[in-house]
Amino acid sequence: MQIQVRINEEGTLRNQRYAFTDRFTLISELLQNARRAGATQIEIRHDVASKVLLITDDGRGIEDFQKLLSFNESGWDASTCAEERPFGVGFSKCLYAASRCIVASGCQTVDFDTSAALAKSPIEVMQVAEAEAIAGTRIELHGVDLPDLEVRIETLCLGFPVIVLFNGKALQRRFAEAHFATMPSPMGTVHLTGTRDGKHSHHTLVFLQGFCVLNTSYLPLGEVNVVHLDSRQFVARLPDRDKLIDEDIQHKRIDTELKDCWRKILEVAKTRLAPDCFVEIYYTAMRAWGHVDLLNDLDVLPCELFDAIVGYPILDNASNRDYLQPVTTAPTREAIESGAVTLVDLDWLGDDNAARWTFARAKGYLVFGWNGLHSEHWAQRHVRNLEWEAVEVEALCEQARTILDGRWIWPTVILCEAVRVKVNGEAVEITDAGIYHGDTLYIPAGETSGEPARQVSSFTDENDQFLEGDLNADRDALADLICRLRSVDPVQTLDSLMQTLKLGKYPLLHGKTFQLNVGMGADPGHSIELVG
Repeated sequence: MQIQVRINEEGTLRNQRYAFTDRFTLISELLQNARRAGATQIEIRHDVASKVLLITDDGRGIEDFQKLLSFNESGWDASTCAEERPFGVGFSKCLYAASRCIVASGCQTVDFDTSAALAKSPIEVMQVAEAEAIAGTRIELHGVDLPDLEVRIETLCLGFPVIVLFNGKALQRRFAEAHFATMPSPMGTVHLTGTRDGKHSHHTLVFLQGFCVLNTSYLPLGEVNVVHLDSRQFVARLPDRDKLIDEDIQHKRIDTELKDCWRKILEVAKTRLAPDCFVEIYYTAMRAWGHVDLLNDLDVLPCELFDAIVGYPILDNASNRDYLQPVTTAPTREAIESGAVTLVDLDWLGDDNAARWTFARAKGYLVFGWNGLHSEHWAQRHVRNLEWEAVEVEALCEQARTILDGRWIWPTVILCEAVRVKVNGEAVEITDAGIYHGDTLYIPAGETSGEPARQVSSFTDENDQFLEGDLNADRDALADLICRLRSVDPVQTLDSLMQTLKLGKYPLLHGKTFQLNVGMGADPGHSIELVG
């Protein structure tokens, strides 16, 4: 017994109507046929009320009308088949989208009911007089339900190479090759946004034979890269041709080619511009497209790599680092190599490196984005990684030590005249800002605000909810604790403590006078008695 592949013609004709996933494929297929026929202008008219769609073009026309109803036979010449690999399913969409088709080209015309055509009934091709001949092709479809075609047609034709008129109005086709400067590449033609001003983009529209097959942008169309693929190398998926075959592989190839195109642009710009202008304009593009090695032989560095520590460093899970400020002028190579400017690498502020950040702030170091340069760049040799260096924190002239009983934090608090921070043997003395280190808050004489509580915690719970109430309460509690521990006026100190008790809430105490002795009893205790 032998078996072989067989095709059920009736089943194929019946099920073909379900092959197309998008009703607008009808328009794209008819546009594609007109383009392949050499049309220089295509006009589409659609009347929503009567459901009549009319498409005319000035192409070469149709010689063999049988090709219209021959499934999987493209009917195109050898050159077109080699260049574009047509599938031969385009016109078949008309049979499922319309109830009646009228096609005219040259001196020939057909007028048939689509259900009869699908039943394989013979259809007569009629001849018309020379005076009535149609230059190009005219297709009239009845029963076409495309109520939102007017909205979609502009998007459908964004990259189409042939002039298209819809109901008498020319479509913009803003991404057609003829509308902007392109450069050749092994995959086709490429337009890169930002080649003159450096305002690059990774959003890309990719077209094949005039229709979009890949869109990497989820934003409204703005400045994007545009690629028109070589149809000899790329194939779109049947039947809608709206996606590439092996899209994941082809997407990587397209990205690689775009990167290579940027390389060519940058290499030319580097030879034409002064180094400082080249870096200022193109650094972000170099970094985004992986070409920062072009900076290796330049003495100029981009400002984007340097941040000055201008505020009090705090923990913040929302990634707000307001205590950093980009420099307006990048340091020179001479300043870096001579040590006049020190570049440091610091991890984001955590509960174990606040002392390092405080040290760097006091020394006026610049926080350096080392990952924004090539590994072999000369500046990498002059970056000091503070995270690798030992740190010591010491309270000078300690005055008091206690525990902050906060809502969210409970650190040991040490009040002192100054805090000495020593990193790798080099020391600074801090008198105006608290430092959290080793579960302890060191509070020097100049700190009264309670802000050091924000070095202990980001006040964010396990659900990433910011606990603003707890932050305010603990910051106020720390400020109050500092005030009480530093107080030199006993009446003021006692009054501060009594206010927190809100004794007025207790009617039993109203109008009473007490005598209080502090330091009496154990640890250190106090005694109190009612007077009068």
